Amino acid sequence: MKLISFTLAAACFSLGTFAFADTTIPLYTTVDKGMGTAVGEVVISETKYGLLFTPRLHDLAAGIHGMHVHQNPSCADKGMAAGGHFEPNKTGKHSGAYDDSGHLGDLPALTVNTDGTANLPVLAPRIKKISEITGHALMIHAGGDNYADQPEKLGGGGARMVCGVIK
Repeated sequence: MKLISFTLAAACFSLGTFAFADTTIPLYTTVDKGMGTAVGEVVISETKYGLLFTPRLHDLAAGIHGMHVHQNPSCADKGMAAGGHFEPNKTGKHSGAYDDSGHLGDLPALTVNTDGTANLPVLAPRIKKISEITGHALMIHAGGDNYADQPEKLGGGGARMVCGVIK
């Protein structure tokens, strides 16, 4: 009887772990041509609350950095080939990860520790499936993000410093 109970419990646990998907995005510094220096990865996980972005990054400038899903699956030309923020609803508005009226690609800001590492996960509740953002770029900006278009457009983030393609 104990064996049957254990087998049923293991089967239920296995089904639960396959209910959600994960994908790992390698990230590189942006450069004019080709790929820059590897700075780690971000694991994107599907949860019942939205997509969870878990960074495993190193060698970054300490502080708060804007993080977004960008339209195109390219990091070329210092990240400019990625285009603008992913915006399937054409809102024309930057408003952050928790406001339905803005870009779907607006994510919570990334926190980089004083030692240059980032490992604090952020949740994007408006994006439910990895397939919604597959074929786009994940971008980290040099500056922070105020989740508004004022006083500067697109949250006032700086240059595109780190990028990876979501496959």
